[in-house]
Amino acid sequence: MLLWPLEGIYQHLAHKDQAKKLARQKPLPVPVIVVGNVTVGGTGKSPMVSLLCRVLQHHGWRPGVISRGYGGKKTDGPVAVTADSDAREVGDEPVMLAAQTECPVVIDQDRYRAAAALLNKTFFQKNFPGHTACNLIISDDGLQHLSLPRDIEWVIIDASRGLGNGHCLPVGPLREPAERLKKADLVFANGSIRPLDIAGVQAQPMKLAPRYWRNLRTGETFSASRPPFKTSERRPAFAMAGIGNPERFFQTLEDLEVHIERHPFPDHHIFKDHEVPDGRVVLMTAKDAVKCRSFSEESHWALDVEARIKPELIENLHHQLANILKRKHHG
Repeated sequence: MLLWPLEGIYQHLAHKDQAKKLARQKPLPVPVIVVGNVTVGGTGKSPMVSLLCRVLQHHGWRPGVISRGYGGKKTDGPVAVTADSDAREVGDEPVMLAAQTECPVVIDQDRYRAAAALLNKTFFQKNFPGHTACNLIISDDGLQHLSLPRDIEWVIIDASRGLGNGHCLPVGPLREPAERLKKADLVFANGSIRPLDIAGVQAQPMKLAPRYWRNLRTGETFSASRPPFKTSERRPAFAMAGIGNPERFFQTLEDLEVHIERHPFPDHHIFKDHEVPDGRVVLMTAKDAVKCRSFSEESHWALDVEARIKPELIENLHHQLANILKRKHHG
């Protein structure tokens, strides 16, 4: 294949860049979890970050989330993000995570700088009044951003797509060689109900399950199992998705026995008013909903989903983090 020489060049340049970032790495005083992937495209990282924030808060942790803010204009930060932030400015996923977790969120292309801002008392108190200082950082993506020190790496792979043809860019979908999975603490196969072998690594099962329907205009929520709107084959809902794998969202809707008309958009698409029909049931992801609030109607609904993994993995993580924090304090 003509692109094979370019794969070698890509790997060489990526290796040099990672070595440079690794050399600049400085420690942080709290544990850092990176939730990332080795492939391009969406794999379910943000729902995993959301899950970790929610369950670890129940264990007494005070997480802060960092992100690049992909798709936003203000990626050169650090910039604080809240549920009311403009997704066009700071990116859709950070706003979604701020709304879902109620945790402090900071975006910056330099993820170390984002983490340092969260731990800076003056920056934190100014931007997140009412919050208690963070004692844990969770990075949404950033596996390859090695200037950010990390204590735990969780990698998410899409079970249906796997590692594609197993080649790195531009020949295949990999950001780095498959062997990188062996360095991660845990690998998950999103969409699998049993452990999978991926490149010699056992990937834990993970699935995205519907959490609730949320009305974009009123904010009311309803059980995911009982849609609060009516659809039929003659009057299907306008289902739209600007995510890495729109088909996953459409399949979820059909599994819920909702009649839909599929409308996929590019990942991180910024929706315009004219792209969303009036007077019709419109269904979208939570990630897309943060970009449609200004022109929402009562017939517009978001389906919030949650990541589900084995409960013992969270319990193990909590104990791991407690040991890491103790080590950092006494080190």
